[in-house]
Amino acid sequence: MSDLPEDPQRRNQGSEMWSQPPISATAMMMVHGYKGVKFQNWARTYGCCPEMYYQPTSVEEIREVLALARQQNKRVKVVGGGHSPSDIACTDGFMIHMGKMNRILQVDKEKKQVTVEAGILLADLHPELDKHGLSMSNLGAVSDVTVAGVIGSGTHNTGIKHGILATQVVALTLMTADGTILECSEFSNAELFQAARVHLGCLGVILSLTLQCVPQFHLQETSFPSTLKEVLDNLDSHLKKSEYFRFLWFPHSENVSVIYQDHTNKPPFSSASWFWDYAIGFYLLEFLLWISTFLPCLVGWINRFFFWFLFTGKRENSNLSHKIFTYECRFKQHVQDWAIPREKTKEALLELKAMLEAHPKVVAHYPVEVRFTQGDDILLSPCFQRDSCYMNIIMYRPYGKDVPRLDYWLAYETIMKKVGGRPHWAKAHNCTRKDFEKMYPAFPKFCAIREKLDPSGMFLNAYLEKVFY
Repeated sequence: MSDLPEDPQRRNQGSEMWSQPPISATAMMMVHGYKGVKFQNWARTYGCCPEMYYQPTSVEEIREVLALARQQNKRVKVVGGGHSPSDIACTDGFMIHMGKMNRILQVDKEKKQVTVEAGILLADLHPELDKHGLSMSNLGAVSDVTVAGVIGSGTHNTGIKHGILATQVVALTLMTADGTILECSEFSNAELFQAARVHLGCLGVILSLTLQCVPQFHLQETSFPSTLKEVLDNLDSHLKKSEYFRFLWFPHSENVSVIYQDHTNKPPFSSASWFWDYAIGFYLLEFLLWISTFLPCLVGWINRFFFWFLFTGKRENSNLSHKIFTYECRFKQHVQDWAIPREKTKEALLELKAMLEAHPKVVAHYPVEVRFTQGDDILLSPCFQRDSCYMNIIMYRPYGKDVPRLDYWLAYETIMKKVGGRPHWAKAHNCTRKDFEKMYPAFPKFCAIREKLDPSGMFLNAYLEKVFY
């Protein structure tokens, strides 16, 4: 853990791991930078040692860091919760952690809008919105992430009437590489706003954001068993029946768990059980997955066994929306998550299933999570100009052990590209600029905006160089 001075405002900033030697006077820079900090993402799949690490508390301190970076010709990377399971947050230059810029700046009850500093965690925003009778209309599965990071990486959930989380942003402020502050919305710097809502951290430093909220609401979650054939044959029906519909397919089987989430007036209720959810669903599962690293043939059996053990009954939960949308991410894991045209859902899943059946030595952990999102007009949104299906695959890392996954990854990516997929920006992928030029009609427009705002490439890193060069 970090040896940085304790800050009560960072009490929930535990998504990334920090380590550094004791701070000495020589380790301090004029804008309160630290040497010797090691950054790792939450999954511990990527890490880096930035030359200098900063925790600014004001806009002026950020401007000073950027001025120093220009003077010394250094690159700058802004990080938030560190939850992205890729190297998008890594740098060997200057790293700016936004955890101390986490205030709520304004709540407009009439417009149902909230303006926040970029470094606020969603986990800290939810209870503040509760106090004002407000909620976000949709959320991803994890809340130990910053608002700016969530939108910048194109984070999503599910619901054919809902876009990715960035579509809830109605305004933002951005500091560019030269220290200029730009106000962006549909009415001011509209083209930049169209780009900056999925910014990849390469346009500048997001300072604040205004989010469109909705009146506070409760959700009921109902899950029940089905088969892959039934769900795919009746996909349109499922999509119409539930506002936030998704399903989990268990590879090496026909088994599916269908999940409906819908508005309710029911009081909070949970069918959760420590024994089933933790003793069986986490501790036993992790042990068996570790065993399967020596005997990969067990993976199919594990998938079927846990479906039978945990997912064959109907389960119901109800609570405030943010408590249903989000859940505890227990396992360290490798993840891929691509958005494909919604009409390609059946074709892609059946091809993935056929590939696994044809190659019994390629194993896949459960679940393959399938979600659906409305199209938008954000330049680098994976849902740009089309309604989409997200198909999320994982390989767990039991007790931190890496598992063979490259054959599965390659086959999955091949299928995703074949059906016109676009990868989730925060997750692992092997795409380059040539791929993105084919995937995104507005890619040249985004590149022109980026090059105008940051001609020297201050906000690039190794991940982004593969995207833009």
